Amino acid sequence: MELDTETRRKIDELVINTIRFLSVDQVESAGSGHPGMPLGASHIIYLIFDRFLKFNPKNPYWINRDRFVLSAGHASAMLYATLFMFGYDITLEDLKNFRQLGSKTPGHPESWILPGVEATTGPLGQGFGNAVGMAIAERFLSSRYNREGYPVIDHYTYVLCSDGDLMEGVSYEAAAVAGHLRLNKLVVIWDNNRITIDGDTSLAWSEDVLKRFEALGWHVQHIEDGYDLDLIEKAIREAREADRPSFISVRTHIGYGSPLQDTPKVHGAPLGRQMALETKRRMGWKEDEFYVPEEALRYTRRHVNLGREREEEWKAMFSEYKKKFPELAREIERAFRKEWSLDWVSEIPRFTEPMPTRKASGKVLNVIADHIPTMIGGSADLSESNNTLLLNYEDMQADKPGGRNIHYGVREHAMGAILNGMAYHGGVLPYGGTFLVFSDYMRPTIRLAAMSGLQVIYVFTHDSIGLGEDGPTHQPVEQLPSLRLIPNLWVIRPCDANEVRVAWEVAISRKDGPTAIVLTRQKVPILDRSVYPSEENLKKGAYILSDCEGEPDVIIIATGSEVHVALGAKSILEREGVKVRVVNMPCMEIFDLQDKDYREEVLPRSVKRRVAVEAARGTCWHRYVGEDGLIISLETFGKSAPGNVLFEHFGFTPEQVARRIKEKWFS
Repeated sequence: MELDTETRRKIDELVINTIRFLSVDQVESAGSGHPGMPLGASHIIYLIFDRFLKFNPKNPYWINRDRFVLSAGHASAMLYATLFMFGYDITLEDLKNFRQLGSKTPGHPESWILPGVEATTGPLGQGFGNAVGMAIAERFLSSRYNREGYPVIDHYTYVLCSDGDLMEGVSYEAAAVAGHLRLNKLVVIWDNNRITIDGDTSLAWSEDVLKRFEALGWHVQHIEDGYDLDLIEKAIREAREADRPSFISVRTHIGYGSPLQDTPKVHGAPLGRQMALETKRRMGWKEDEFYVPEEALRYTRRHVNLGREREEEWKAMFSEYKKKFPELAREIERAFRKEWSLDWVSEIPRFTEPMPTRKASGKVLNVIADHIPTMIGGSADLSESNNTLLLNYEDMQADKPGGRNIHYGVREHAMGAILNGMAYHGGVLPYGGTFLVFSDYMRPTIRLAAMSGLQVIYVFTHDSIGLGEDGPTHQPVEQLPSLRLIPNLWVIRPCDANEVRVAWEVAISRKDGPTAIVLTRQKVPILDRSVYPSEENLKKGAYILSDCEGEPDVIIIATGSEVHVALGAKSILEREGVKVRVVNMPCMEIFDLQDKDYREEVLPRSVKRRVAVEAARGTCWHRYVGEDGLIISLETFGKSAPGNVLFEHFGFTPEQVARRIKEKWFS
């Protein structure tokens, strides 16, 4: 729509104020929320959506749309108002239900609730990291699939972030990765208002942020007059032409136009009715609540047709692409539908020699990679230890965007956020590895992956005191139960190399949440499946591995390397006339999803003598062993010594487990 300068200025101001005051009214209606950033930065989000963002509000999942991430998720009211104005599936009534139970407009953006919300944000810095993952996915997919004249994957990722986002270490880590990879289609705009909850940012922040981003390899611009739309538009256009990621600092005023402008009081609490009215009067706005000028709505809703036209143009191009490159087109379509191949399953050889489960995982992963061409990942500087390296594929670098091995550096937190961003983007199957103990560094991202239902696969190795001499700083004790506390995260701890293959099959088949595969550093025996039930039973979460005649006197439940300890204890006890059932429980979460009859079959209520054996804190085992059960666990930190010595020292041997059981029930 071509407009003369004066008309353009008026319509811009009209729409910006509509977004501002729809945001203020949401917060006032809810009695809680964050009006400061919407008042101060609505012009930025408007400019992105109106002048730059390629999107179709009636199909928010169009694969070649631009992505917009509100990293400062506390300004959710501003995002909801913008989505409403630009024609997404959100109504004025939804805005009026801001922060209410069951509404589309929760206190912070939730990706699974409202189409158009590209990422679940609120914990500061996470959206920044997610955006880096989105940009990586775009660059990888465009490198693999675009052909001359057919840019089928070709879009930008825009981020609006706050001071708080940039204070969080995860944004710094992720920015370093982005700069190293020269992700030129990533544009970050900083709402530089210099206010946080406690007061002026100078209370805790004196670094030169612009120089920091320059040092990280970003294209950097600063706009001192942060309300000059022409300057912001010019800066974004320059950013889009840069050969590296772009960072634009826009000097703004929190609570712009309100009596509380430039104070922390306007950050996270309603203005109050009288102050809200005064702010509207100052800006010449009607006092009506949720007022939407017809002219403003007519202008922004033109994007419904524009978006439809853009997608139709892309579809026409993709239709031609499919004729010329049918195999590549099928790959793209399957990848965005998450139709991951399982043809690799039949190609995994049976493992027969004892080996660390981490090593088995690496072997399995390298077969999988040949069948899932958009599976990409790596580790936090531990690829050889985690066995996450894809041996037949290149490393991803700035000049090798199609590389499938991502080197995150020693940046677990950023890795987690980037993995989430790739999953949000779609088209790729992301995985990432580190030592189990260091999952703590990335816990906020794991939690958000589980909350948002993202298919992310974690490879956590060195899973117990069995890692040995590196000592208690590296030996996970509380991490297993801690991860199991996260809703919608599946934690799988296979007992041998052949179960590792099934664990990967489960993780790849699961589309609605993340999976953590937990693996040993030390060698573990291979179970003879002609004697024991098939490893396919891992898909049930737990199964009877070794049974007895009639009802057992005691049930021993174990996971991972301790399964072999449990089997040894069974042999000792049976020589003394005790009937023992051993249950292998590689995944509590999957077992809990089985029907009641199956769970009763595995763990009959009539058998009260139950034992859990796991070299970790025993917190999660009470619900399986009951009040009278025995938990043989690790309730202290480990020590530095060879792994087998530590298992002996801490009581994880067949003899010591058998002795503990006898002392409790059969002495």
